[in-house]
Amino acid sequence: MGKRQDRKPMSIMKKMAIALFGGIGVGILFLLLREYLNANGMGQVWDIINKIFFNDITKDDGFKSIGIFYIISQLFMNGLQLAIVPLVLVSLSLSLCSMTNPRKLGEIFGKTLFCFISFYVVGAFLGGCFAYMVKTLGWFSVQLPTADTSNLATMDSYNPLTTIVNAVPNNIFSVFTTNTSILAVVVIAVIIGLTMNALRKQSEPVKKVLESLNEMIRVYMEFLINKISPIAIFCMISRTFATYGVEYLRPALAWIVSTIFICILLVFTIYPLGVWFTTGLNPLTFIRKVLKVGLFAAATQSSAATLPLNKKTCVEELGCSEEISNFVLPTGMTINMNGTTVMHMMAITFIATSAGLDVTPAHLVLAAFLSISTSMGTPAIPVAGTTMVFAVLNGLGFNSELCMIGYALVLAMNYPPGMAVITLNVVGDAAANVIINSKEKELNKEIYNS
Repeated sequence: MGKRQDRKPMSIMKKMAIALFGGIGVGILFLLLREYLNANGMGQVWDIINKIFFNDITKDDGFKSIGIFYIISQLFMNGLQLAIVPLVLVSLSLSLCSMTNPRKLGEIFGKTLFCFISFYVVGAFLGGCFAYMVKTLGWFSVQLPTADTSNLATMDSYNPLTTIVNAVPNNIFSVFTTNTSILAVVVIAVIIGLTMNALRKQSEPVKKVLESLNEMIRVYMEFLINKISPIAIFCMISRTFATYGVEYLRPALAWIVSTIFICILLVFTIYPLGVWFTTGLNPLTFIRKVLKVGLFAAATQSSAATLPLNKKTCVEELGCSEEISNFVLPTGMTINMNGTTVMHMMAITFIATSAGLDVTPAHLVLAAFLSISTSMGTPAIPVAGTTMVFAVLNGLGFNSELCMIGYALVLAMNYPPGMAVITLNVVGDAAANVIINSKEKELNKEIYNS
């Protein structure tokens, strides 16, 4: 009898798909169980289930809870966030250090910034038009549930121009101790990379240290993504649906479905069309090859976690230069949050309309400006973009109690639309990378068309 052939290990994309759809299915089952138990006077049974699996153990009422799904989810998310600052710092520094032509670097940076801002403007315009259409149809005119607004993630009055000031830190070490100053980390990485580029041989010891760190980060991220992420994603999605019952889901359903729809529509339109219009390349080839990056991003809800797969896809399947990809993709991970802007347009319109306020096109234009300004400085961490909704609400003067209840609802149910938002972000990074490589004549069209 011949030896049994070793089974081929399951690909990470299959694991992610199973975790994603399995989490949705299990979460909905728990949601239905919760509604059934509460309707039949057995709420105490659900309280026990909630304390064992889902409860936030860090809150006051979580003292007697186990919160298995919560613990697994938080460990994974903290593990991802742990890598964000070193990932951005090391990858950008090395990419700038390796570029031999400083003039070329300036051209690439200018084209990268222009490309991302163009996608921002198009996304904000189409997102605003769609939000206004949904509002006009009356789908956002809902009855808000009562909600606890005492623990909302709020902030002081915010001038979006402070993003420019905060981009240059006055203390290099303070920036490395938080994930909320990623734009400042980019500036530091640019400074380190350019000075290393200028010094050449004198900077070799520093370059070797950064290369070793880069390899360590790669091994760590591969372990986290391949071994931990499927379990954690299953727990996060299940917990999201199980924790918030139908009293939250029903009024938020219009916002959730419309946000997911417009984000997915834009993924399949503005990026392939943008690639075709600027490079003449087949847009279907681009979207077919980059779809797995979008699925991975949706499952992890982290642009940092998706960066290694995005780079691999761009270089090996789309024919992009590794040198340019090392600059464009980490920069995009930091400043290209056009999916967040689209979500802001939908969320602002939903919150204001459901609170009884009339949202006009003028409001949406101002919201787009505020959102683009704040999104470019938003940390590349989950929920950060949803938290920044408050800054845009504040700038528009939408800060009534009913608006805060709507905002609480958006925060509570951010996970499903967040999956579509992050997909729009990372696919946009890949599209910009292809466009810039083509303009710099660095794109291998044989690989792209293969």
